[in-house]
Amino acid sequence: MGRVFAVTLEGKIYSCKHCGTHLGLNEDILSKSFHCRHGKAYLFNKVVNVTFGEKEERMMMTGAHTVADLFCVQCGSIVGWKYELAHEKSQKYKEGKSVLERFKILGPDGNHYWVNHEAHVGGSDTDDI
Repeated sequence: MGRVFAVTLEGKIYSCKHCGTHLGLNEDILSKSFHCRHGKAYLFNKVVNVTFGEKEERMMMTGAHTVADLFCVQCGSIVGWKYELAHEKSQKYKEGKSVLERFKILGPDGNHYWVNHEAHVGGSDTDDI
């Protein structure tokens, strides 16, 4: 018989700060250097347990994008957004990727991330400036 290996996700899960629902894994983060109007954010290759809002056009620091807000399936909180379409050629790598805002999630160690009200928005991207 084959061996059974237990896989632990402890220290790797990002969750909704309101209800604790699992949203993403550390291994699915593409960038930790994103910024939005509330501070830092993470760009994920894949997120789970979210529903999508209506697609809409938003002007961001890096140009126009078609995005959809992401909502936690358990409590309905907005946790970030998904890039549906990037209008600038240099931003095409974001298409199909999702952003989770740090102040709306719990980190893999269970820590809350706080809003930086003095956040500089000169990072990789920013929500409606």
